[in-house]
Amino acid sequence: MNSAGTRPLSASEIAALTGGRLVGPGTVTVAGVAPLERAGPGDLSFLASPRYLPYFQRTSASVVLVPPVFESAEGGPETRVVVAEPYAALLVVLPVLYPQAVWEAGVHPTAVVGRGATWQEPVAIGPHACLGREVQLGRNVRIGEGCVLGDGVAVGDDTQLFPGVTLYPGTALGKRVIVHAGAVLGSDGFGYIPGKAGGGHRKIPHVGRCLIGDDIEIGANTCIDRGSVDDTVIGSGTKIDNLVHIAHNVRIGARCLIMAQAGIAGSCQVEDDVIIAGQTGIADHITIGHGARLLVQSGIIADIPAEGTVSGYPARPHRELLRAQAAMYRLAKIVDELEALVQPKPETPAAPASSSER
Repeated sequence: MNSAGTRPLSASEIAALTGGRLVGPGTVTVAGVAPLERAGPGDLSFLASPRYLPYFQRTSASVVLVPPVFESAEGGPETRVVVAEPYAALLVVLPVLYPQAVWEAGVHPTAVVGRGATWQEPVAIGPHACLGREVQLGRNVRIGEGCVLGDGVAVGDDTQLFPGVTLYPGTALGKRVIVHAGAVLGSDGFGYIPGKAGGGHRKIPHVGRCLIGDDIEIGANTCIDRGSVDDTVIGSGTKIDNLVHIAHNVRIGARCLIMAQAGIAGSCQVEDDVIIAGQTGIADHITIGHGARLLVQSGIIADIPAEGTVSGYPARPHRELLRAQAAMYRLAKIVDELEALVQPKPETPAAPASSSER
């Protein structure tokens, strides 16, 4: 990483933090973290997969977190901390090397606070933030610059809104939620009664809420609609990437992972522990079963069973899709061979007549 922590950490301290076993000198210190291929002296790195072993053998990192299988690997740094899961161990060290900035409680003079808004100290309300009437903020809530919270919005303890977040009326956030810049929660869904020739489309009023559970992270410029006549609900522990759209009345379970540019149409039911990869599109009124995996750019037009892994458009079981693609690639060669068989052969030119026949 570009910036160093507040103080160096020794290899023995890293072993103590991670519960790992130290190999090599424990006095070696690090002040930053970097991937193996870019790490230099004074950096901590990690080896989590065998395919990165060549990088490990050439790295200049001072200390590397390694799994037991690579404890005695040839080459690489002398000082190693042996842990069961190097990447998970890194997550323990990062907050110590790179402590978060201490936030300052208080309400900025340019913030606008509506009548009846309440909070539990300490909170931080940044410049030009706008809180509507009867807004409720829990303890340790941080509202970034230019955020807008509509009337009656509720925000739970230890939640952070980055600059430019908009929470429409009828939105409620749980505890320890992170919402990144530009996200819009609780706006009306795309609901209309189509009009006939000469008449316009009639808007369906949205009176449902947008309910966000605990321990949820929502990426930048993501939009989550409020319900029309029901609620839109995001289950606790779910993580949502940037540029995701979740339509009205959708219900998403706990601990789901939803990646960039995914779109979930109205009234879908996504059960617990589902992974939705980037650019996946889900048609309306679909149910995605518990633990399903929707691979990148999947087009979902039918229910997906629990623990299913699907890909393609229309989505089908991933192994089935791979077999179909392999057959298609073989088909090109078969067509070439068939064309060669039916290709008319050129006529053989007649031999010249002999002298006796003249």
